[in-house]
Amino acid sequence: MSDPTREVRYCAVAPIELREDTGQALAVTGYAAVFGERTAIGPLDRWGWEEVVEAGAFSAALDRRDDVTFLIDHECLPLARTSSGTLMLAQDQRGLRVETELDAQDPDVQRILPKMRRGDLSKMSFAFIAEKETWDESGDHPLRSIGSVRLFDVSIVTDPAYQGTEIGLRSKAAALGGGAQLCRRRMQMRGRLSGLR
Repeated sequence: MSDPTREVRYCAVAPIELREDTGQALAVTGYAAVFGERTAIGPLDRWGWEEVVEAGAFSAALDRRDDVTFLIDHECLPLARTSSGTLMLAQDQRGLRVETELDAQDPDVQRILPKMRRGDLSKMSFAFIAEKETWDESGDHPLRSIGSVRLFDVSIVTDPAYQGTEIGLRSKAAALGGGAQLCRRRMQMRGRLSGLR
């Protein structure tokens, strides 16, 4: 059962890099998040907001060594994992960098490898809970700045919602079917709703 407070943001700026050797290792690198770039979450003319991930937002997660898995579309068995040493995460000036070597003999890897080669699977995403955030409502749309997160997974994804960053919308289903719920959640996060908890 998924955690209702967990959010997902998709990446679309830098494609995943795939390097194959003659052995069984497939080196995969990419960015699961980019710092300092705004994106729209949901319809801005109704209940949406703009969002930006601040530089250093993953410091606590990396220091704490959150057990992060590398997934396909945030589902299925992990292809790699930080706790096993098969997934490496690091922050740089650009964002959250992901590096892993996938086992070419793994049936799950074999299933996605042709799609990665063609570029059908070329974007990344991360699942998180915001631990530190601020809201600014002085502009045309509310702006949420994410300062620190608890990190759950990084994923290779098929359908990024952000085109200007490597982070994105919670999910198309939530955006299309859960507008009122997301609006209420946003208001709760800002402490504006008192009687609906």
